[in-house]
Amino acid sequence: MKARRDSSIERWPPSKTRIRTLIEEATVDAYGDSEQRTGFLTMMEEHLAVPFETGILGVRVTVERIDLTDDEQIVAICCRGRLRQRISILDLPLPRPLPAGAEWIEAYRAWIRGR
Repeated sequence: MKARRDSSIERWPPSKTRIRTLIEEATVDAYGDSEQRTGFLTMMEEHLAVPFETGILGVRVTVERIDLTDDEQIVAICCRGRLRQRISILDLPLPRPLPAGAEWIEAYRAWIRGR
């Protein structure tokens, strides 16, 4: 489990050049949306520091991990106490300070918009 915060994030949101670089890295040798989405999931699993806390509708939750649903949507597994819920990574509010690797979420969001 990674629990560090990224104090090296110099610019938020990441520049268009940085986003393009991340998209290329996640989708290299991936053919079709399914393989490319899996590439983003892999990068988030490797680089996104989880767990981290964020707020959803005014409630503090902990993002425990990132997962892929049966219909190939990337989701954050959020918990509060014993309750668990999947939230689309596209809709997940990012906390301040940002967790390390948050730029991968932004890259995925940009890739989805540009498909």
